Amino acid sequence: MSPSLGTFSTPTNVFFSLLAIVGLSQVFKILRRCAHTTRLPGPPSPSWLFGVGRVLRAAADSAALYEGWSRAHGSVYALPAAFGTHSILAIQDMIGKGLLWADGDSHKRQRKTLAPAFSNVTIRRLTPIFFDSAYKVKAEWDGFFEAGATGESVIDIQTWMNHVSLDSIGLAGFAHDFGTLRGEKPTVAAVFDAFGHSMVSTLQGIIFVLAPVIPWLIKLPTHRKRMVRTLNRSMGEIADVMLERSRKAGEKDLGKSVIGLLLKAEGNEEVITQDEIMAQMNVMLLAGYETTSISLTWALIELSKNQEIQTKLREELAQFGAGDPTWSQLTNSLPYLDAIVHETLRTHAPVGEISRVAMEDDVVPLSLPALAAAGGATTDRIAIARGTIITVPIRAIHLSEDVWGPDAKAFRPERWLAGVEPDAAHAREISGHRHLLMFFDGPRICIGKNFALVEIKAVLSVLVRNFAFELRDGPETKIKTKVAIMSRPTIEGEEGTQFPLRVGRLA
Repeated sequence: MSPSLGTFSTPTNVFFSLLAIVGLSQVFKILRRCAHTTRLPGPPSPSWLFGVGRVLRAAADSAALYEGWSRAHGSVYALPAAFGTHSILAIQDMIGKGLLWADGDSHKRQRKTLAPAFSNVTIRRLTPIFFDSAYKVKAEWDGFFEAGATGESVIDIQTWMNHVSLDSIGLAGFAHDFGTLRGEKPTVAAVFDAFGHSMVSTLQGIIFVLAPVIPWLIKLPTHRKRMVRTLNRSMGEIADVMLERSRKAGEKDLGKSVIGLLLKAEGNEEVITQDEIMAQMNVMLLAGYETTSISLTWALIELSKNQEIQTKLREELAQFGAGDPTWSQLTNSLPYLDAIVHETLRTHAPVGEISRVAMEDDVVPLSLPALAAAGGATTDRIAIARGTIITVPIRAIHLSEDVWGPDAKAFRPERWLAGVEPDAAHAREISGHRHLLMFFDGPRICIGKNFALVEIKAVLSVLVRNFAFELRDGPETKIKTKVAIMSRPTIEGEEGTQFPLRVGRLA
């Protein structure tokens, strides 16, 4: 007896019924967001499917695109996103009640536990690790000069800054020596190298653009997803070793690293769980490695481009002779070093933008009036519906002439020495660390901010006192950025992510 049409049609009908329900649900959500969100002007959408996502991904300078749209549509505008939706883009401070920085009970609990591990007391104790890593670099570079016939050498500083960052975060963060400064090649380093050298595939680019609307796309088994799994396995092995070692050693040795301090609380479920410790290790590794290595590389590039700035910094550091500044001096007594570090973070923010989803309906006050779509009137507040995506273009804000003045795109550390200048008055309205959004803001401000700043300053203080840096191909070298996990500097026309500088040893 042949099967009836109904036998085949029933599961098909169920599938299409479910599909229709899901589709109607998404339409309802979009309509609700439109009804509860202030209509804002913005650039036209080049694609219903992708919005401006592919345009931004292909742009050599997305910050310039954001700033151009801002000049046309105001400092808060609607940005076309995937499937005909819009996100809200803000080139100003939006001071809502936790809209951008939702702070749930789990996050509050974890942050309370993490705070002692990133306190000034802890970072002061970890500072010698940063200096030790920097001196390992010095020893290796000295070997290059002793083996050569001249007093200078061409060195790929990007690779070396990767090594110093990874070894420092390993020792200070996990009490684990990755050994990359000794030439070892651990799995973690291999994965990060692969991330840095791999181009973003077409599939990955599509996923990046569509994921804010279809979050499950990030679970697709791409090459990068496999690399992340490899990284997680490697970090899991390190975590297991640390846990076993901590149980044998007792509490007295646990304070020698950031994660060690967390292990003291590992048995108390009310504080932090083993899974949460593992998650924090991965966050620390990604943030501590990528952010620091990229910032150090850019700092040395800018010092190479600006010889007078390099000389002035060396003169400030000369007061310590052959010794090293203390944690307190790194933090409070080296104003020009501090200015160079913050100007590097301003002009070369490793994170180009961040996006957050509104967790509830809200009316958000604006620090500057914005244009409303209806009639061209201005408004000092906007309504935002739950589920709306808010994008903050960090790099565009850092380089905005409206925020930082007419020389916003110039590398000028002096702007930090006397505080924010009159031409950059709007920078005062940015509420992040030192008016920068590099470390985000609010309850989710980067808890490792001071850890990163002290590490960068310690490494620069050692390298600039002992070596002179120049661009390998002279002042006309064309530099571009390559997007991997974060944007890295490269030399135009050269493959890979290496960045060679001409390095000379000082007497």
